[in-house]
Amino acid sequence: QLIYDAHNAEHLLQAAIAQVELSRLSRLPAAVYSSIQARRIARFERSVSATATGVLAVSDEDAEALSNFRADRRIFVIPNGIFTDEYTSSSARQLDLGNHALIFTGKMDYRPNVDAMQWFANAILPRIRARIPDVRLYIVGQKPHASLQALNDPHIAVTGWVEQVQPFLHAGTVYVAPLRMGSGTRLKLLEALASGIAIVATPIAAAGLSSEVHCAMRLAADESAFADAVIDLLNNPSARLEYAERGREIVRETYDWQALAPRLFQAFQELGLTQKSSASGS
Repeated sequence: QLIYDAHNAEHLLQAAIAQVELSRLSRLPAAVYSSIQARRIARFERSVSATATGVLAVSDEDAEALSNFRADRRIFVIPNGIFTDEYTSSSARQLDLGNHALIFTGKMDYRPNVDAMQWFANAILPRIRARIPDVRLYIVGQKPHASLQALNDPHIAVTGWVEQVQPFLHAGTVYVAPLRMGSGTRLKLLEALASGIAIVATPIAAAGLSSEVHCAMRLAADESAFADAVIDLLNNPSARLEYAERGREIVRETYDWQALAPRLFQAFQELGLTQKSSASGS
């Protein structure tokens, strides 16, 4: 039997990328490419979703989009998860990043991440520096795009590949997620929540996560509101602690694989995919 495990509704991601790219004339070829890809991927997702025995989506939004491709409209929603103990452990090496360190993590040649950091560095960080001059942004992740490498200066550190992201999450002051395109759920936010760092995110970055998670971070849609939210948290240790504690609790209860695995097994049972007992004596 075929089970389609959709980590994204990928056609939505490509459509979102095209929409953002259209805002700049120089990116028009990229916008056209993403528009074409969105249509191609939608055809593939329609075919696979229609013929699969079952479809798994990681968010309600993705499930709604993929349900249009099935006659029974039935999609199982199993969120992405993490092993929270890997991010709450104090065994990771310690870093000293100062009192005003902003953190962003991910694969840095991935278009949504590149766009997020370009937008943040050019439109948001200068607003923050005007109020907090010693703020520093750490862009943490492998294969940084050339446009991100060019951002390296006394206020922006582009690390490239690191052995572990946990030391940066533990040492940072505020985690920023200024994503303007995407689908599915952002594992980077779950990792930050589990690490106990306060978060400022766009609604697009937080899409696919529960309303309880939304209450455990600051959401801001435009550059002015985003900068104000970061400044407020940088200046308010008690607010950072409150968000951190709330986030840790929620991600442990709802997005740890210990909590999610039973939902996955239940979906398999409903699809008639029961576990086979091991042979006697094996």
